[in-house]
Amino acid sequence: MAYNKIILQGNLVREIEIKYSNSGMAIGKTSIAVNQKFKSKTGEDKEEVLFIDLNFFGRTAEILNQYCKKGSKVLIDGTLKLDQWTAKDGTKRSKHSVGVTTLQMLDAKNDEVRPSQQTDRYQEAPAPIGQPPVAPVLSIDEASIPF
Repeated sequence: MAYNKIILQGNLVREIEIKYSNSGMAIGKTSIAVNQKFKSKTGEDKEEVLFIDLNFFGRTAEILNQYCKKGSKVLIDGTLKLDQWTAKDGTKRSKHSVGVTTLQMLDAKNDEVRPSQQTDRYQEAPAPIGQPPVAPVLSIDEASIPF
């Protein structure tokens, strides 16, 4: 049995191109930049940037087009796909892309809103420097859980 799943976090490197199929399904295309930091054999800190093509379908493509732009930070998961074609000069070409199945937007809801203007019902005080943030405690009646 084969398993094909890829999870990436990075920034969109271009605006989303969206088209609609004959059946009305949205198809979105863009690319993501993913950074990888490592030490070279000589001990020098290095950084490598990978650019990966993404394909979005249906409502996910419409949401991406509406709320994300070049530079938006996203977390995606999907499947790796090999695209193959013949170039105009007759050479065979190929590249990998990701067919996205889920998308999570990681940027703030509204970058133009200053913290004092936020309208969220639940706001947390920032964690002290050097300490991780504390998750809020929720009170749940175990009898109301359906399983």
